[in-house]
Formats: sequence, C-alpha cells, structure tokens
Amino acid sequence: MSEIEVEELAARLDEVPILDVRTPREYDGSLGKPCDPRQGHIPGARNLDIYRLMEMTPDDVHAELGLDAGAEVVAYCHGGSRSAMAVQVLRSLGYEARNYVGSWHEWSRHDDLPLER
Repeated sequence: MSEIEVEELAARLDEVPILDVRTPREYDGSLGKPCDPRQGHIPGARNLDIYRLMEMTPDDVHAELGLDAGAEVVAYCHGGSRSAMAVQVLRSLGYEARNYVGSWHEWSRHDDLPLER
C-alpha cells in the first residue's frame, strides 16, 4: 500500500492529509512546468519542499505536519520522484506514507479534478 492512484486520492481529498513536496512556486502555480495544462496544487495539500523536508529534524517534521505517528499521509510532486524520496523520509519517521506517482503531471490533465492556487 505504498502508492495511491488518482481515483482513490480524488475520492479521499477530505480524508487524507496531502503533502506537496514541490517548490513553493510550483505549489502556488507561479512557476509550474510548461508540460502541465493547469498550474496550482491539489486542494488541501500542504507545501513542504523536499529539500527542506530532508534538512529538518524528526521533531521539526512532526511539528510541521501536526500528525500523530502512524497517520496516513500522501506525498506528491510533479512526476513522482521527489515524492518517492519524501515517502521514505516520512516512513522512517513512523508515518503511513503513500506516493501519488502520477503527481501533478497527471492531476493537471484532468479538467474534472479540482485545484487551488
């Protein structure tokens, strides 16, 4: 159960914490990738750049996320690579982390899926 597909994530937006590990400018849509038809982020997602996450202490990560150990959390980025690293970090800290491999590259192509900017 390490990955999550777009259909499950879309159905669980109000249930599962989502962590966007892209840069702040990718997250807010001001500097997205030109291959994506829409810019922004998945509604409700928190932004924590993967490079910042990797520099944080375990206590800082727990405080930033505000989640109990063992909590489920979904990570995504642009294409699934940065979020794969984030999943490893989060699992090492006791979270039930899952990777949305399709990430923003997939989500941005579905006009029926919501986004925030």
